[in-house]
Amino acid sequence: VIWMEMKAVVFCTGLMLLFAWLSPSQALYFHIGETEKKCFIEEIPDETMVIGRYRTQLWDKQAGSFLPSTPGLGMHVEIKDPDAKVILSRQYGSDGRFTFTSHTPGEHQICLHSNSTKMALFAGGKLRVHLDIQVGEHTNNYPEIAAKDKLTELQLRARQLLDQVEQIQKEQNYQRYREERFRMTSESTNQRVLWWSIAQTIILIITGIWQMRHLKSFFEAKKLV
Repeated sequence: VIWMEMKAVVFCTGLMLLFAWLSPSQALYFHIGETEKKCFIEEIPDETMVIGRYRTQLWDKQAGSFLPSTPGLGMHVEIKDPDAKVILSRQYGSDGRFTFTSHTPGEHQICLHSNSTKMALFAGGKLRVHLDIQVGEHTNNYPEIAAKDKLTELQLRARQLLDQVEQIQKEQNYQRYREERFRMTSESTNQRVLWWSIAQTIILIITGIWQMRHLKSFFEAKKLV
């Protein structure tokens, strides 16, 4: 019995690690200037919620480090879907949170730039932006869900696993969608190459016939044949 329980614990741990590895969540920071725009590409399945959180820091020459930015400094966030349609365009403060739901699978473009026009706010032109993007089940606040629905720890774990399985299904559907698009592109390319080869062959045959007729006419004119 103890051995079976240990196997079950190892299996559950491995499953959770697999889900954690597959979970799309990323955090980073970058530097931008006053008029500079930074864009990121995120591959997102359809009907998937995305939450982005950011905070800005300004370079302080006296302190020699980045400090929290002033309240007058904000960021403009613009998000485009794979069809280049703007699904979110909004001004935020120095610290902000944006949310959107994808309706088309594919590469979504997330762009940020400062909405400030005063160089005085940029000490030395250095602005650091910390960005955290969470996709899928990672957007859920499970402690809040547990408190609201009065779930036990086991029920909450089951809810998390169900959400993760649903997200994995969406990822699999997206991969199948990408595979289908790649197959269609490959078939279209192969068909074009085939028709181009046929066109080249026809052109060579026509050119050869024309050269033979031209040479025959030349030899007849010179009375060589």
